[in-house]
Amino acid sequence: MAATDAPHSSPTVTSMRRALRRARDGVTLDVAEAAVLLQARGEDLRALCSTAARVRDAGLAEAGRPGTITYSKSVFIPLTRLCRDRCHYCTFVTVPGKLRKSGHGMYLSPDEVLDIARKGAALGCKEALFTLGDRPEDRWPEAREWLDAHGYDDTQSYLRAMSIRVLEETGLLPHLNPGVVSWTEFQRLKPVAASMGMMLETTATRLWSEPGGPHHGSPDKEPAVRLRVLEDAGRSSVPFTTGVLIGIGETYEERADALFAIRRIARQYHGIQEVIIQNFRAKPDTAMRAMPDAELEELAAAIAVTRLVLGPSARVQAPPNLVDSEYELIIGAGIDDWGGVSPLTPDHVNPERPWPHIDELARRTAAQGFELRERLAVHPEYVVHGEPWLDPRILPHITALADPDTGLARPDVDPVGLPWQEPEDLPASSGRTDLHRTIDTEGRTGDRRADFEDVYGDWQALREQVAATPVERLSGDVREALAVAADDPTRLTDDQALALFQAEGPALDALCRIADDLRRSVVGEEVTYCVTRNINFTNVCYTGCRFCAFAQRRTDADAYTLSLEQVADRAEQAWQVGATEVCMQGGIHPDLPGTAYFDIARAVKERVPGIHVHAFSPMEVVNGASRTGLSIRDWLQQAKEAGLDTIPGTAAEILDDEVRWVLTKGKLPAATWVEVVGTAHELGIRSSSTMMYGHVDTPKHWLGHLRLLAGMQQRSLRAGGTGGFTEFVTLPFIHTNAPVYLAGVSRPGPTMRDNRAVTAMARLLLHPYIPNIQTSWVKLGAEGAAEMLRSGANDLGGTLMEETISRMAGSAYGSYKSIRDLEAIAEAVGRPSRQRTTTYGEVPAGRRAAALASDGHLPELLPVLE
Repeated sequence: MAATDAPHSSPTVTSMRRALRRARDGVTLDVAEAAVLLQARGEDLRALCSTAARVRDAGLAEAGRPGTITYSKSVFIPLTRLCRDRCHYCTFVTVPGKLRKSGHGMYLSPDEVLDIARKGAALGCKEALFTLGDRPEDRWPEAREWLDAHGYDDTQSYLRAMSIRVLEETGLLPHLNPGVVSWTEFQRLKPVAASMGMMLETTATRLWSEPGGPHHGSPDKEPAVRLRVLEDAGRSSVPFTTGVLIGIGETYEERADALFAIRRIARQYHGIQEVIIQNFRAKPDTAMRAMPDAELEELAAAIAVTRLVLGPSARVQAPPNLVDSEYELIIGAGIDDWGGVSPLTPDHVNPERPWPHIDELARRTAAQGFELRERLAVHPEYVVHGEPWLDPRILPHITALADPDTGLARPDVDPVGLPWQEPEDLPASSGRTDLHRTIDTEGRTGDRRADFEDVYGDWQALREQVAATPVERLSGDVREALAVAADDPTRLTDDQALALFQAEGPALDALCRIADDLRRSVVGEEVTYCVTRNINFTNVCYTGCRFCAFAQRRTDADAYTLSLEQVADRAEQAWQVGATEVCMQGGIHPDLPGTAYFDIARAVKERVPGIHVHAFSPMEVVNGASRTGLSIRDWLQQAKEAGLDTIPGTAAEILDDEVRWVLTKGKLPAATWVEVVGTAHELGIRSSSTMMYGHVDTPKHWLGHLRLLAGMQQRSLRAGGTGGFTEFVTLPFIHTNAPVYLAGVSRPGPTMRDNRAVTAMARLLLHPYIPNIQTSWVKLGAEGAAEMLRSGANDLGGTLMEETISRMAGSAYGSYKSIRDLEAIAEAVGRPSRQRTTTYGEVPAGRRAAALASDGHLPELLPVLE
């Protein structure tokens, strides 16, 4: 049979009837039932399609367009037909020799790209669908040479550049099919694309891993890799098209599994805009040329099951050039979209199958009782929703072509080129700019954002994910582990460390004494602190961090953005009262240009040349690099030249993606955090390091996080110098207003036992590489901070002067501490205190005198300039 070449058994009459009945009754199907229904034929198929069509119709009615099937009028731009993969059924991909022989370049030239796009625009197309092979420069030296000769780092950079040219010179909306891309590459491509896509094809790993399989020898066809791409698209709020290719050797169970994998990701991130069900068609001159085509009844069954598995709100597509004349069968199976249809260019993947004329497609669709309506590359739900799905830089191009009420294409409008550009300046000052003061007196307006149910993904899916994660109580000899810790903590095994993380009672007391003794021998008795001011220049952010109560939509009551002048004013005020540092971080504001961070650092240094600029989390670094098109290294170098001195090691949370993807929808992966911070260290930009704990994490995650930081510092020390990390900061999770807690997913923060154990173990596990362990009075209060000083910590952080992030989350310990306040905490544990610089050096006498004169905070008589 065309669908499979693996052994399978046909379903029994009873199992088919049962599955059909459950589908008809609206009962959620499982994988086994879906596999049975995929084999429906004859009367069973007609019953299946009838049920699927009812579900489709209900979804269209709910979407406000009953009786409508959509399509996109497109041109297909094959940017390059080279690829590093070797799929056994593909005729799109070729080799350099054949391209040369036919007179073609390794890539389409800019003129060739624009010629296709302009001809499409003249015919009324609104979508430019870029198709290309995966990373051809990794396989073909000719591709690498072409990119070098034309000034592009990689294929994705050229794709980005051509997308901008198409937007500016034709007005067509790019839909990008770039293959397997990383999270960081999504950040680079999202601003130039209305939508993106990549076929999942199958989750059958054996078709990739076994010799002779259709994907064998193709690194980008590993199912786990492709599923990660779908997840990263969701995390990046990219409207994304995917689908399955049926009949390449998968079993019905494997086919069903692929549909359920798509459902899981669609449910978790809400970013799957469309699912394509494509039937395999054998091509001459390919390894699979003798494989029989997938039959159209098989295609119809796959469409119907997809509709039932994904539900009424899903958009399900079948390419109209692959359905022969069986429009009644395919529409009746539950599709609601025909995909991209071109009046100009062929289907480069199936060139032997011409597109139907749009008038003919409309006639065929109408014959089944549906109206054919044009949509854009990005589906209407995302057009209507707007942020965070549509980047501000491409939004004008989309709104020029979209009906504002329906989100569909405006039939009376032709595309016209519009400028694509980064914003040149920070957004104007707006919103609740006095939040840093009024958060202590008036509090926040509400306990959650207005888009609480949407911006973070699917809460129920997260609850189920966390509930399914077993919490292990590890056994271990605590007494033996304590002995090793006291003798030489560098010899602690992972099992011993895990046992100590769970120490209680007298064992915990002993652990803290050992950590405190080690602290005394390494850094002495002094408790250090810094006179600093926090400046959070905006809290507008759509990243979707589920632990963050600071981020707001631009329209929320507590949202604000500071101007450059206001940022510089606050830095100057801090200098006047003795500060040696400003710590500056902000939300990922959609309108923030990538160069804004340079402008912020430069504005502060111009106003206060002597102040230390400790600014921009790794997430902000990636954001800046993505928006400017610079590499992370080049962006950091330019930031350094603009006045950046050190970076905060925030945005780390837990450096384990198992936890990160529960805590955040769209923040950078752990590996990217390591890349950013490691690159900064290589450039001589030091950083702090942090860990936020007490939410959905376990001691296993704490251990892995600390081991990773220690390893990074070891490598930095081996490279010469004093090491990249200046300190390690413990950040207990503040749960009160955190979305992940309000949704019932996380714990209510760490216990005091947890705090003591984490502080003590940080001292032991980071020894001798990171000598300074900081505790957070903002999160723990004075008494809690004092207890951490007894447990291995030696630093109290800063005076802060203003603090909104923890206070918005529900911390009850205020927004600043005076010098006297901080020194009193040290006195409470019987230790001397010392003011320090950001890098733990001695403070100049003039700065110390100014700090003492003001007690390290802004007096009420000194107004905050606005």
